[in-house]
Amino acid sequence: MYEDQTYEAILQRMLDRVANNVDKRTGSIIYDALAPVAAEASQMYMELDTNLNLSYADTASEEYLERRTAEFGINRKPATKSQRKGLFYTSGDVLIDIPVGTRFSINDLNYMATSKIKTGHWVLECEIAGVVGNQEFGTLLPIDYVDGLGRAELTEVLIPGEDAESDESLRKRYMIAINEQPFGGNASDYRHKINSISGVGGTKVTPVWNGGGTVKITIITSDYGTPSQTLIDEVQTLIDPEVNSGQGIGLAPIGHKVTVIGTKNLNINVSATLTLAAGVTPGQVKNDVEDAISSYLLSLRQIWGNESVLIVRISQIESRILAVSGVLDVTNTLLNESVANISLTDEQIPVLGTVSLNE
Repeated sequence: MYEDQTYEAILQRMLDRVANNVDKRTGSIIYDALAPVAAEASQMYMELDTNLNLSYADTASEEYLERRTAEFGINRKPATKSQRKGLFYTSGDVLIDIPVGTRFSINDLNYMATSKIKTGHWVLECEIAGVVGNQEFGTLLPIDYVDGLGRAELTEVLIPGEDAESDESLRKRYMIAINEQPFGGNASDYRHKINSISGVGGTKVTPVWNGGGTVKITIITSDYGTPSQTLIDEVQTLIDPEVNSGQGIGLAPIGHKVTVIGTKNLNINVSATLTLAAGVTPGQVKNDVEDAISSYLLSLRQIWGNESVLIVRISQIESRILAVSGVLDVTNTLLNESVANISLTDEQIPVLGTVSLNE
């Protein structure tokens, strides 16, 4: 708004107010007296412009954005700790239990046993909040002594850890809440409540899916994958516990019988014929092609909650393959052995299957 209030413009306006019979050339007394004032005034205008932007949600950032969204009850999601499954065996590969609170490490991360799933299967919580807790798999080393323990393994992600919510994510939730007006169990209300649950990255609401008063909720994880049964059960309990479904004991209104399910992976198998640069072989570009296709499929999963129908398009896959260094042309592209695009159901998300490249 104040872009035109530059040092030069301000100084010129000030000099124009001085009588013409006074020496106003650079280095003159009046010029040297006004120049510092013009510099300070231009700095003030820049700060005014910054403060003006910080007062509106579409341009605010960090604590100023938080203060704006908090006025409407929308707060930044804090970083959360990853919940993982740990498997524990004796030296004879027999599953055994461990004490609650036992700590283990893998690389630079520590995990603590918090609850038992079944014999030898335990929930482990990463001691560091954020997505870093989702990334390690394999052999755990005990920090605390466990009698009879032969080996320990860190396996699936039960509830993904999340980094503190970004400005853009917080701004998007704020804009949706303001524009859609969640109220009394409408679809927007369900999305608003469920998307705020740790580990949930997106929600689709299907009203009256199995008769009057029934609601189907489909969720995707915060890392845009298929949710574990642990996460599904947690959301179900918070929204509408199965034991007392429809009684309004959870967040769902009285009379709403809610069923929570998770997305399901649909493997996308890709085959294509490539024209390659001289000296380049399909094997040399295959990893880059797989990465390019995976990136495209991830972008679709990221918008899953906002799209009525996801479509995996051959044209999009071909454009990404063509961007790979060494690839000159691509033809005969098939998705799951078909020349057609793939339309996914509400419950499906696309993941990369096999990639076959011919020359």
